[in-house]
Amino acid sequence: MKVLVKGAGVAGLTAAFELATRGAAVTVAEARPSLGGNASWFAGGMLAPWCERESAEQPVVDLGRDAADWWDTVTPGQVTRAGTLVVAAPRDAGELDRFASRTSGHRRVDEDEIALLEPDLAGRFRRGLLFPGEAHLDPREAMAALHDRLVAMGVEFHFGADARHISGFDRQIDCTGMAAEDDGLRGVRGEMLILRTPDVSLSRPVRLLHPRFPIYMAPRTNHRFMIGATMIESQSAGPVTARSMMELLGAAYALHPTFGEAEIVETGVGVRPAFPDNLPRVETSRDTVAINGLYRHGFLLAPAMARQAADLIFNQDRSKETCS
Repeated sequence: MKVLVKGAGVAGLTAAFELATRGAAVTVAEARPSLGGNASWFAGGMLAPWCERESAEQPVVDLGRDAADWWDTVTPGQVTRAGTLVVAAPRDAGELDRFASRTSGHRRVDEDEIALLEPDLAGRFRRGLLFPGEAHLDPREAMAALHDRLVAMGVEFHFGADARHISGFDRQIDCTGMAAEDDGLRGVRGEMLILRTPDVSLSRPVRLLHPRFPIYMAPRTNHRFMIGATMIESQSAGPVTARSMMELLGAAYALHPTFGEAEIVETGVGVRPAFPDNLPRVETSRDTVAINGLYRHGFLLAPAMARQAADLIFNQDRSKETCS
């Protein structure tokens, strides 16, 4: 079976892998000139289904609980399994209690244990929540590793390509996100910063709760930290706004004052596709299957949605063989 995957974001790459492992001849067509630059490129890379339950529905936990295992198997060495630490300033202790009441898979930690987990945060927070079963990865490195794995498996990539002009395939998977023709989608703008400082070290993503602008900080290599992310109902992909910049930097400073001296090495904006219920969908129309609506859970939910899409395509193919 020959399958065309439209889009080389996290949904397209994971779908290509699931199809290729089942024996399909896969071609990936991407409108951008190279890997990256899409919403997946600006993601946090947190594989944190239990934390996400604070604002998401139960299916996000159910679909995402095996994501770390999938990424660890497919892209060895990319996943860090150190959990997630959630903290709040003493004046925002109520936010921590609210977060705990809406989630599971955590245990409470005190000031001493926070200092053991993250020595550079010693003395800064009295209470927190540790989600030990969660993990994280660097989205850009994971996407590059998955791309290389796919090439080694024989998957063909066409960058700078208009998929409408590519034919000769038995099936198609549409993973084009906001570019897809779906009236039910809306854009959710997420803004992020990457800071660099050698004076702070973190072993795991840290979420700082705040009534107005909660943030997460995910450690990267080379003393870099990704800070995000806003959730603005907008399809604008323009530069980071001054207000968002101030809020993100203010929250980083609240986490540790040393970030006030950090270098801002990058700002970025990703417009994430979402359906009204903020849950992803795998939908079919004739010979096309669409994966969309991953919202803020791209790396967390893409493996499960890719499996669903591959199951659907191969079940359809077997049904046609039976009918004939």
